[in-house]
Order: sequence, then C-alpha cells, then structure tokens
Amino acid sequence: MRSALFRLVLGFFLLSPVAQADTVESVIMPGKVIAGHAKLETDCKQCHVRFNRSAQSGLCLDCHKDVARDVITKQGYHGRLKEQECRACHTEHKGRDVNIAPLDEKGFDHSLTDFALKGGHTNSKVQCRDCHPKGKKHREAPSDCYACHRKDDKHKGSLGKACADCHSEKNWKDTLFDHSKTKFPLTGKHRDVQCKSCHSDPKFKGAPTQCVACHRKDDQRKGHQGKFGDKCETCHTDRDWKNIRFNHDRDTKYPLRGKHQFAKCSSCHTGFLYKEKTATQCVACHRKDDESKGHKGRFGNKCESCHVEKNWQTVTFDHDRQTKYPLRGKHAQAKCSGCHTGILYQEKLTTTCYACHQKDDKHKGQEGKKCESCHNERNWKETRFDHGLSRFPLLGKHAKVECKKCHLTPTFKDAKTDCYACHKKDDKHKLRLGTDCGTCHNARDWKAWNFDHDRRTTFKLDGAHRGLDCLACHKKPMTGKISLSGTCASCHDDDDVHHGGFGRDCQRCHFTNSFKKIRPGMGGMPR
Repeated sequence: MRSALFRLVLGFFLLSPVAQADTVESVIMPGKVIAGHAKLETDCKQCHVRFNRSAQSGLCLDCHKDVARDVITKQGYHGRLKEQECRACHTEHKGRDVNIAPLDEKGFDHSLTDFALKGGHTNSKVQCRDCHPKGKKHREAPSDCYACHRKDDKHKGSLGKACADCHSEKNWKDTLFDHSKTKFPLTGKHRDVQCKSCHSDPKFKGAPTQCVACHRKDDQRKGHQGKFGDKCETCHTDRDWKNIRFNHDRDTKYPLRGKHQFAKCSSCHTGFLYKEKTATQCVACHRKDDESKGHKGRFGNKCESCHVEKNWQTVTFDHDRQTKYPLRGKHAQAKCSGCHTGILYQEKLTTTCYACHQKDDKHKGQEGKKCESCHNERNWKETRFDHGLSRFPLLGKHAKVECKKCHLTPTFKDAKTDCYACHKKDDKHKLRLGTDCGTCHNARDWKAWNFDHDRRTTFKLDGAHRGLDCLACHKKPMTGKISLSGTCASCHDDDDVHHGGFGRDCQRCHFTNSFKKIRPGMGGMPR
C-alpha cells in the first residue's frame, strides 16, 4: 500500500507543470464545474467541507442567499420542498455548459411557488416563456399582473397597476371592482350595464355622474326631447324608466285622479318644462275631444260640471236635481245631445214630449200632442190609454191584442167597432149568419158561444129542429139583418110528398119532432 502511494507521488513530481495541473484536476476534482461556479474551482472549500458531505448544502445557501431566505421562511419553491440536500437536484462537475437545474415544464407543480396558476393562467396556450423570459431566473418573474399585462391595459395606466382589484384570472371581462366605493354606487339597472356603456374612454376616470350625460340620446329618441330638463332623477329611478318617483299630487297644485293617473306626461306637458305653465282647466287639454267626438262646444267649457276623471262616460250632472225635468225610463239612458242640439245655456228646451218626438209620432198629430196621455217613458209600446172610455171597451181577448192588430194605420181613427171588420177571415159561416158576430159569440172565447133562438126570434126551435146545425136553415149569405121565412115549406119543399096538394103549412098535420106522426082528427083530401 505504501509502495503504491509512493510511486504515485513520485510520478506526479516527475511530470511537467501543465501535466501536473491536469493530473490534480482529474485526481482531486471529478470534473469541471458550470461556468457560473468557475471562479470557485481553485478553492474547493467554498463548496466542500473536508470529510463532511452533509455540510455542503449550508455552503450552497451561503452563496445563494435568496434560496436560503426561502428555505428559512418556508416561502417560494425551495421553501415549500421537503428538506433535502442541494445535490439531490443540482449535480456539479459535469462540465461548463451542463444545466444543473433541469425543469420539467409540463410536469412542474406551480402551486409550490408563490404564484399558483389559476383561471386563464392554466390555459394550455399560456407558455412558461410568456412569464419567464430566457436568460432570467424563474424566481425573478414578477407576480403582479401589470408586469405581464401592461400591453393589455386598455386603461393606459389611469387606474394604476393593481389589476387584481377589478379583474380575476378567470376572465378579463369578469370584474371584481366594487363600484360602491366610488362616488357613483351602482344600483338598479346600472348593475347590469357593461362598463363601456358609461365609460367610453378606457381610462374610466372622468366619467360624468349626471343621468343626462349618458341618457340624452334616450331622451331625444323616445323620451321628452329635452322638454323636461336635464334632471332625470327628479322623476325617474335607476330601477326602471317607467317607475317614476315624481309625485304629482305632492309636488304640484294639480292632483292626478282617475284616468289622469295613467296619462303620459307629454300628453299635457307639450312644451318645455318650467318654461310653460300648463292650464288646469279640463278644456285646455280636451278641447279636441269635445270638438271631434264630444259636444262641439255646445255644453260650455266647464267639463267638470258633468264629467269626472274616472271615465268620460261617467257623468255627475244630476238632471233630476239640477233641472226642472227629471229623467225617467228611457230618458235616463238618452244621450245629452239627443235633446240638447243647440248651444248650452243659450237654448231653452221645451219639456213637452211632442217637442222631441214629433218625428216619432206615427199618429200624424191626430191624437194630439199630449203623448203622455197614452205613453210613458219606459217604453213606447207600453201604453196606458183607457180603451174603456172609447166607443169600444176592450173585453176578454181584446184586452191582450196589440193596437196594430185592429188599428191598421197609426192614426187609429180608422178602426171600426163591428166584429166582422176585424174577423172577416175568422168567419167560418161565410156570412150565412150575418156580420154581427156578437149575436152569438163573446170577446172571451170564440168557441164559448150562446144564442137563444126561442127568445130572440119568432121561430121557436122544438122537436127535430132543436138538434139541427144553424147552417141547415141559414144557407144564404146575408150582410144585413138575418131574415128567414117561418113557413115549413121554405125549408121542406123538397121533402113534400104531397107536392103542394095540402098547402105550405105543414104543421097543420105534422109535428116538428117527426113527419110520420100526424095530428089527430086531421085527414081528408088534398085541396
């Protein structure tokens, strides 16, 4: 062993100086260190402790103070790794150009660093070199957004460099900015509006807070065209344009009632707000309504005398109380213009029926002008004329018959009182019993007839005559008084088997109940 060592040392000293240097390097130092450590090559103790390999990591950290700080504070990539020797990852003496800090970019766990990748940073399109430029240490990559996204900043630095105050890694458009911390908190519909709708300049600073600054176009296109001034908030809220807080009842001298509550502001306020004093009289707004579909000025300008705000058709004018002509029946449903055809207050209307209903008079004046004598306000057809005071009292079925059934013309003067005038078509006897229907019939019922032939004529019905039909004897039509011969032969000429040999007075021999029965004591030859 000693002889071998001796020969080695002797050989070393026999070499040339250059050869001696190469031999020392190859014998004592396994290989060249990286370029960054080259200046330490001649002083091994800078990195090595004699006969104590575990002490090498401490010497590494003496030089690499930034890594040492991470290890001590448990921060950064090295501070989060489990405790181990530096050489476990970083090997030296492999040559000047060897990478002693190799990195698996695809498998590297970025959560072990101070900047865990989240949201858009995890996108496969994002490359390590986007944040870690070549030639610089990975740990030198800045963690603030602005360092990488300066070119993306549409605000041109006007909002500072703290991008994370508003934006998140998930999406640039999804913002976290708390607008309530500004001088213009977002409420109502403003919460749903995109930033650029109000902030036309990406710098965002200097955006006006007046409503009209953003909504002037809305006012011009579908609003008030500037007529109501610039203070939109006086009436509108940010919840909805249609939801207004202007209280017309409280803030003006004209409370809105009925239909006025639903009217558009521009319907009454046609001019510029504050420069125009809107009249409070109804006719100021509704004159056109009166002219086109109303009274055309006939009832004056005080619409409120009759109408209310609830509805034009609902009127408050009490005709019964305020005039001398109470409205009854159909009159209560009539239009005012039906009677009032002239100018109100300049025309005195007569209160007679005939004044308005002359054109309706189908009697052509024959019944006079006192329509109320027969008619009432409820219905023209419902009359109260007392027919009992006329020459023809209405009895039985006649009481239920319409006037026009007998009175064929509206003058009513043409109606006759004889039954046959109306019942000619009903006469089943064909005039053989005359025209005086009342002789047998009554007004209660056609079928309920009664005629006492014995009492009312000179020809008593007895025997076989009693069961005969009237028309058996009354065979010829008669328009006047009924007159028949009382002799037997007038009816029984055809039955005379004697051929007139015994004269025409059949009853001298025969009885009325049978021809075959002969009176006693009668006989002899024919005359």
